[in-house]
Amino acid sequence: MTVPQAQGAGLDLTADVVELTRQLVDFPSESLHEAPLADAVETVLREQSHLEVTRVGNTVVARTTQGRPERVVIAGHLDTVPENGNLPGRLEDGVLHGLGSVDMKGGVAVGLRLAATLATSNRDVTYVFYDAEEIAAVHNGLGKLGQSHPQLLEADFAILMEPSNASVEAGCQGTMRVEVTTTGERAHTARAWMGVNAIHEAGELLARLNAYEPRKPLIDGLEYHEGLNAVFISGGVAGNVLPDACTLTVNYRFAPDRSEAEAEAFLRDFFDGYAVKVTDSSPGALPGLTRPAAKAFLEAVGGTPAPKFGWTDVSRFSALGVPAVNFGPGDPLLAHKAEEHVHVEEIIRCEQQLVAWLSEEEQ
Repeated sequence: MTVPQAQGAGLDLTADVVELTRQLVDFPSESLHEAPLADAVETVLREQSHLEVTRVGNTVVARTTQGRPERVVIAGHLDTVPENGNLPGRLEDGVLHGLGSVDMKGGVAVGLRLAATLATSNRDVTYVFYDAEEIAAVHNGLGKLGQSHPQLLEADFAILMEPSNASVEAGCQGTMRVEVTTTGERAHTARAWMGVNAIHEAGELLARLNAYEPRKPLIDGLEYHEGLNAVFISGGVAGNVLPDACTLTVNYRFAPDRSEAEAEAFLRDFFDGYAVKVTDSSPGALPGLTRPAAKAFLEAVGGTPAPKFGWTDVSRFSALGVPAVNFGPGDPLLAHKAEEHVHVEEIIRCEQQLVAWLSEEEQ
């Protein structure tokens, strides 16, 4: 598969936000191959005299230091999923098509434009452009930065430019996967009464899941909706043998008022009597809409905030004690699709609303 090469070695931050998005879309940056784009981002940000720029791996951090009483983070990831016949980008009838146009080079373009054009602002701003969001958490540039340089992420509020239809989606739910195992005794299927079928024993687990009533806590005026679902089942030895083990994989999406420890405790109680093994876990993030910076942000962008039901990197900010929201152009349902596209009006509106929020005149 041939991936188009970016035109030239750099980015033009004097271009409008739509053209900059197109440049970013045409700059290949599949996960673990973001270095050329990170180089370009670092270069253009170091040209801005009002910014202090730090490079950590393929994550670029640019900070204003105006001595303002509040600091906010505006963050976006540079990487994309693999190309799927959707490069180069194309602009047609007010819609920009192409890999990453939604997830999330439109948001990155907004962040870069703000970094270049807002030499002064009513809050100090930390801009973070990081790598490896689309793959295993061990590679995530924001996670690594939080571990190695947590001081660079200190702030009163954070905005993750994840696609959210240019509206605020606050916080995020946590996610946990567990394996629940039933046991039996092997026997020949011709003499099944001599054994215990572990797959049949899993029927009790499925019955509990079918009877589950989702918890719907209200947090900062937002109603979250938890979910508990079987996603895999495995078991069996041979076509004429009763299985002695069956494993059900269950995904729990828990509201951000529960910690990972509380989520695990709930699952162990829910599946009481069975072996439970946690295989994957990420905490949720509280919305923090009562914080002054968040209130001002909501007033600036308007609309009605909604809870984020999926998991995003706002969780990493929450773990550092920084409330965060998702706010970016594009429909998240189009992320990773071959027909990925974003309405340019949303990119422009996001930029305008963030400029209004951060402008020197705003009180």
